[in-house]
Amino acid sequence: MRTLAVTQNITVDGSIEMLGDWFDPQGQGDVDNSDLLDELHSQDRAADGLLLGRCTFEDLRGYWPTLTDDSTGISDYLDRVQKYVVSTTLTDPQWQNTAILSEDPIGRIRALKEQPGHDIVTTGSITLCHALIEAGLVDEYRLFVYPVVQGRGRRLFPDGYEIPRLELLGAKVFRNGITYSRYTVQDRTADAA
Repeated sequence: MRTLAVTQNITVDGSIEMLGDWFDPQGQGDVDNSDLLDELHSQDRAADGLLLGRCTFEDLRGYWPTLTDDSTGISDYLDRVQKYVVSTTLTDPQWQNTAILSEDPIGRIRALKEQPGHDIVTTGSITLCHALIEAGLVDEYRLFVYPVVQGRGRRLFPDGYEIPRLELLGAKVFRNGITYSRYTVQDRTADAA
């Protein structure tokens, strides 16, 4: 079974909604971000599916393909990876390697996980992430924590949602002050025993 990973940029106070200027997709000012890019590219190599909600998809489509001098390599990855967009209104994605999931998206995502392949990653897409979390489809949480307190904004987990235990799979600190933590949901069958 393929791993479904929620990868989010998140503030110290837990917001994934970008209401300020704390996130820059091209890097963080004049700081050497090569260690962060190495981690991102490592995750990209392990994934062959990118799952997005319509708004995040349109944001990415409006930014990355238009760059002519992307030194990060992210544009190339996004052009190449198979993208799945959950939307009932989008009919023409206007971006190569994109499939639209308009009917029974949770069932279709469950079926995608059963197919052979590598990781499926979702990012942004707060409403979609909440639906995936509530459906029990998320295998890993990969959090890039920015040293910022935003004081407002939507959170990764739906209000009232609890996960009794997460297991830390790895953690890193990058030169720019961002930290990375990778968690998996502990075996749910052990809780029932």
